[in-house]
Amino acid sequence: MKTNKIIIAVVLAFTMTVANAQNIFFPTKVGTVQVYEQKNAKGKTEGFTRQTVKEIEGSGSNMIIVYEFESLDKNRKPLSEPVLLKIIIKDDVMILDMNQMFAGQQNDPNMQAVMEITGVPVKIYGNIQPGQSLEDANMTMTINLGFIKMKTEVKMTDGKCLAIEDVTVPVGTFKSFKITQTVTTTVMKKAVKTRVITWYANGVGMVKSETYNDKDQLESSSELVEMK
Repeated sequence: MKTNKIIIAVVLAFTMTVANAQNIFFPTKVGTVQVYEQKNAKGKTEGFTRQTVKEIEGSGSNMIIVYEFESLDKNRKPLSEPVLLKIIIKDDVMILDMNQMFAGQQNDPNMQAVMEITGVPVKIYGNIQPGQSLEDANMTMTINLGFIKMKTEVKMTDGKCLAIEDVTVPVGTFKSFKITQTVTTTVMKKAVKTRVITWYANGVGMVKSETYNDKDQLESSSELVEMK
């Protein structure tokens, strides 16, 4: 399993949100395809991400949503194999267990690495209002290669809903919840802190996202460019 596949899947999974099931920040129709375009600080396209709703079990306050994630280059060619993510909604609470995301790879006897993912997922409830704070979240991914252990830690703090506003992207204009969070990523004991602003729309999920460095300079952005 390639390292870039692991990192891409984890980042995508961790930035998903948990919402009240009656006002959900996810598409819930099988076959829904969303494509996001990633750009650098200068606005140059660096790649795309495609996510597809593959399966839905149950309904309302108790259901399971299975997503397929794909990372694409700037010409929309696949960079790695698709990764599946299962989101469980139980009693109006959505649970994102990233450990199960890699269950197949972890049980593969041909794997040369053993991976473990633990943490507390991001939670954004459907009735959130401007000024309301979010609970802190964290994730730790440990890859054991036998001769060495590689650990990546991600902490999401200072979360808050800043506003509810209309956001226009190539696929349309959406009434969105503007959420800010501080993300601290630690790899090999070296920490990097960024500020992420994300706009979420009910029934759609992420509409747009911007990442700023510790000097409050734009580093990258992502926006929804296709939805069908």
